[in-house]
Amino acid sequence: MLDLVITGGKVVTPNGVGVWDVAVEGERIVAVAVPGTLTSDAAKTIDATGKIVVPGGVEAHTHVQTPLTPSAWNADSAGPAETSKAAIWGGTTTFVDFATVTRADDAVSAAHEHLDFFQGKTYADYSAHCTYFGPGASTERIGQIKDLVAAGFPSIKVFTTNHAPRPNRPITMIDAGQLRDIMQQTSAHGGIVAVHAEDDEVVQRNYLLAEERGDIDWYHLPVIRSNLSEDLSVRRTIQIARHTGSAMYIVHTSAREGVDAVAHARSRGLPVFAETILLYCSFNSENYHEHDGMKYHTYPSTKSETDRLRLWDGLLCGDVSILATDSIATSYEQKTRGRTTKNVQGGNIGIEIRMGVAYTEGVVKQGMSLERFVAITSTNPARILGFYPRKGAIAPGSDADITIMDPSVRMRLSASDLHLRDYIPWEGWEVAAWPTTTILRGKVMVEDGVFTGELTDGRLIPRKIDPSVLNGPVV
Repeated sequence: MLDLVITGGKVVTPNGVGVWDVAVEGERIVAVAVPGTLTSDAAKTIDATGKIVVPGGVEAHTHVQTPLTPSAWNADSAGPAETSKAAIWGGTTTFVDFATVTRADDAVSAAHEHLDFFQGKTYADYSAHCTYFGPGASTERIGQIKDLVAAGFPSIKVFTTNHAPRPNRPITMIDAGQLRDIMQQTSAHGGIVAVHAEDDEVVQRNYLLAEERGDIDWYHLPVIRSNLSEDLSVRRTIQIARHTGSAMYIVHTSAREGVDAVAHARSRGLPVFAETILLYCSFNSENYHEHDGMKYHTYPSTKSETDRLRLWDGLLCGDVSILATDSIATSYEQKTRGRTTKNVQGGNIGIEIRMGVAYTEGVVKQGMSLERFVAITSTNPARILGFYPRKGAIAPGSDADITIMDPSVRMRLSASDLHLRDYIPWEGWEVAAWPTTTILRGKVMVEDGVFTGELTDGRLIPRKIDPSVLNGPVV
């Protein structure tokens, strides 16, 4: 007897879109079949008629637990229980956090120490990128990248700049030589490098000039974290990746120049990918001028309307592969507390609304195909980061991570109706579809407005990247 059958829905699969039935046994999908051909003997049947059945969302970029200092900038942000619950409500079933490699003796243990924070406290499945900060990127630690890849952590995060020069922020930047060595290791051992790409000399010079002019209000950040900075850093990073043979992707791409540089590299057959952030696709630098405009900020910064439109163009045409959030779930008070270019709070609170807003803005308003919608919210992050085909696909053998979206839903977004803190930048936005059922590895977590998940449901998922992703721009 089947445990679960989903009938009547428009199902998005790796082989196309159609009205099929989906069968689940235990934690896995066992069949995608012509309607009426599966056994009627199932423990539970969900009628998805008129709805869209997609793989559970894969969120590639969260900061749920960032180990900085006791007075860290996101010290009062929501933890894994609250963040993962909101993710499940919003149709996202897997997320990837960031673990800083600080131990010279054992990088794998450092990753697991970070993820111990999630065990038994998480409704969604999870993993982590392993971050190498400049001061800690010693030859010994870089040499342990092979161990991280073998242990199921194949994505290595680096910064090419430091954040604003203020107290309680770590030195993050690695130099070009360290980046070369890291990329040589990922190329040799099956990993990928995730790059926060800003040119540090340009960024720090811009901070200095802004202070001299007295332009220290938060709304000057797009001038400081500038298009030129992203352009220089992305292109330089791509050149190092080309020389080392490493795959790479740019996290939170914000500028048209960044998209163009990635597109050019991909046209040359290089395994270069771009992630952008829903916040950057939804707002532009003019929004910073609102009285609480710092709520629209995540690093580097939003840019112009031209940049915003180029990000959407990239998502539609394939130049940009991943739509993520850079999730840091702070309160409104904390998000708007910093009011200068040096103390404004990064991150944003979009993990719950990502799927609904992306569908509305992409599919409904811009004609994005359902296949492309699934690609940017689930399949591509799963493939690039090494979850696929376990995650990111409705196919036999894949985890039964399934989100059912109802395109008949019309609702106006309000933080009071959501499940994560007390504000959203998208307050008042209208959406034209919403996830109404979320299933994690065969367990119905949300259905008909009822949450049935447990904190022990989320699991650490080991990852291995398919060689095709490491060898060319396949997604």
